[in-house]
Amino acid sequence: MSRELALRDALREAMTEEMRRDETVFLMGEEVAEYNGAYKVSKGMLEEFGPKRVIDTPIAELGFAGIGVGAAMNGLRPIVEFMTWNFAILAFDQIVNNAAKTLSQSGGQFNCPIVFRGPSGSAGQLAQQHSQMFEAWMASVPGLKVVSCTDPADAKGLLKSAIRDDDPVCVMESELLYGHKGIVPEDEDLLVPIGKAAIRREGKDVTLVSFNKMMEVVKDAAVELEKEGISAEVIDLRTIRPLDHKTIVDSVKKTNRLVVVDESWPFSSVAAEIGYEVQKYAFDYLDAPVTRVNSADTSLGYAPTFVEEYLPNVDKVVKAVKEVMYIKN
Repeated sequence: MSRELALRDALREAMTEEMRRDETVFLMGEEVAEYNGAYKVSKGMLEEFGPKRVIDTPIAELGFAGIGVGAAMNGLRPIVEFMTWNFAILAFDQIVNNAAKTLSQSGGQFNCPIVFRGPSGSAGQLAQQHSQMFEAWMASVPGLKVVSCTDPADAKGLLKSAIRDDDPVCVMESELLYGHKGIVPEDEDLLVPIGKAAIRREGKDVTLVSFNKMMEVVKDAAVELEKEGISAEVIDLRTIRPLDHKTIVDSVKKTNRLVVVDESWPFSSVAAEIGYEVQKYAFDYLDAPVTRVNSADTSLGYAPTFVEEYLPNVDKVVKAVKEVMYIKN
């Protein structure tokens, strides 16, 4: 059995099912309890699980992230919600210096099974300090796993896998797509493996790789390209670290061209890492240089005209594909 769920509902199902299954799992964060979550992801969870397992915290990301790390080191499985990953900057000491390093610093004696989750990236006119993409930041840290997807079924399965994982996992969502709907199997054991990409569309002329809400841009671009006789293979990374290099390389060996669409800034981005991997493992198969479509290399302005110019869009992706196919625009 399957049914249509919004992203927020799929995430809630994942947390609720895991909390019913395992009493060591609990949720904490700003407004997750009495207010039902800033984005209503945790709606109704306080009523079911009570204030000891759904915990409202002060506005103190460094503090409650540290409580979560300590709890994880002592046998619990916390889910720490950040209202936005922009606010999680305040907790980076706990995420990067403690959670990510617990296993290695303890010589393998302590795991840190914790999930840090919340929305990443731009969300309309929220300006510079509230519109940053953190997948590349977190993925650069050894010891952290990074999940980033907006398909409701995958989001549910990946969050459940993250909660059960013995390593710290950063789950990146999208504030703009919490209402995005998709078909989700009615299965309490729905698990999606961390580290495996999904081919959303088969194609033969060019490989398009993306993740999170840019997948919607890529899928629309593939439809436009099809109208012009260009067959695009679309890959949804779903997980940034570990990165599924094999699926990407195998696709490039078939299509001989690659365009990566990434909301991150271009320097040291996820797209930059993918470009390196492809030139290393599929160089002889490339008929054109790897091309990437990133956000502009600047902070995001407030005006809607700036937002439109800053972000990747369908026209930019179509133009990039035509460039790697040597088609004059």
